[in-house]
Amino acid sequence: MEVKIEKSWAEILRNEFEKDYFKSIVSYLKQEIASGITIYPKGSGIFKAFDSTPFDQVKVVILGQDPYHGEGQAHGLSFSVPVGIAQPPSLQNIFKELRDDLGIPLPDSGNLERWANEGVFLLNSILTVRAGIPASHSKIGWSQFTDVVIRELSTRRDGVVFMLWGNFARGKRDLIDQEKHLILEAAHPSPLARGAFFGCRHFSKANDYLVKRGDKPVDWRL
Repeated sequence: MEVKIEKSWAEILRNEFEKDYFKSIVSYLKQEIASGITIYPKGSGIFKAFDSTPFDQVKVVILGQDPYHGEGQAHGLSFSVPVGIAQPPSLQNIFKELRDDLGIPLPDSGNLERWANEGVFLLNSILTVRAGIPASHSKIGWSQFTDVVIRELSTRRDGVVFMLWGNFARGKRDLIDQEKHLILEAAHPSPLARGAFFGCRHFSKANDYLVKRGDKPVDWRL
């Protein structure tokens, strides 16, 4: 089975696409769609994070859990929503922290494609979801696949910033070589964390680290 994905990622992950667990994911999704179940994101959006940020261009990883499950929200980038869709509360809090950290005004749109083009890999650990049912695809094998993605970045690259927000993302810490990369941890930006995310200053810390390494900082403006 051929998976359509950006060529650098396709090369690195090609063995995964031939494994039984991945074929089971594809079969499961096809069966759900055939039975009339709506799945987000649609079609090519499943691998949008990969297509938007080639492997050798990744500077920062922001790890989410699974896609938004509301109509029109998910488009394949963690925490992002398409232009014209209302910003979810977690994303609003991310923008507030960005404003307080770097003085960047709150954007009108929640579309983070510009970040992806700047080298911010917006990866959800689970790449699909049933409409209206959060975490509905959390057991079909996606985490096995995205754990490989994180390990490959850790092993093959140097000096990547990993932003781990909330307990789920923090649970991926052991996949990352902290001698080679910068790991930034914070509470989840969800309002349920009661503001514990605020003050983490991850955006400035990421850029400081990149600059010290001689890399170009991320332009976080949207």
